Amino acid sequence: MATRTILVADDEPGIVAIARDYLDRAGFRVITAGDGTAALRLARAERPSLLVLDLMLPGMDGLDVARALREDPATHQLPIIMLTAPVEEADRLIGLELGADDYITKPFSPRELVARVRAVLRRAEGERDASTVLRAGDLTIDLQRRSVRRSGDLIELTATEFDLLAILLGNPNVVLTRELLLDRVWGLEFPGGTRTVDVHVASLRRKLGRPDLVRTVRGVGYKVART
Repeated sequence: MATRTILVADDEPGIVAIARDYLDRAGFRVITAGDGTAALRLARAERPSLLVLDLMLPGMDGLDVARALREDPATHQLPIIMLTAPVEEADRLIGLELGADDYITKPFSPRELVARVRAVLRRAEGERDASTVLRAGDLTIDLQRRSVRRSGDLIELTATEFDLLAILLGNPNVVLTRELLLDRVWGLEFPGGTRTVDVHVASLRRKLGRPDLVRTVRGVGYKVART
């Protein structure tokens, strides 16, 4: 496998140096940006495997960078891990709504950063059974190509949204708790609460144009009813 490139966007030189050092030792190629405009430019030019993105960047903040990347067909599937301050809960939720795949609260362990990067890349690049295609009405989910189509039209999802949809559709008529979904999609060590699941389900409903597909089971979780 070719060396994967990680773009680290943060305006604190100390954080950038530590992230670069640990990611480099983990076998990644690391490129960096100190402001939002540079981060967006490098993401488009270099097409990294993953972006570690600070929310509080000078000039163009992290949320605006994430929004621009998600709106661009060339970068809409770029995995993003957001770096946030402990008091930025509202911004974290906005970031998840924009399609961030994970977030880490500062200060953080550099080993945790490496573990999170690997986990998100595994989700984004995970190999699937080539023969497995899931269908739900006019939706077709190809697990090998990691693509979703509705009546033949391609629907753009983030890696995390795709994994969440695949688990739900792979367990038809089964109520899956928020805790189980959080574990299966984000991993046991993900620090976010179950609100993360709700945000991504809302995004799926909006993108799929099928609000009836993923049903809420009040006080428990979600299920997909398929016959």
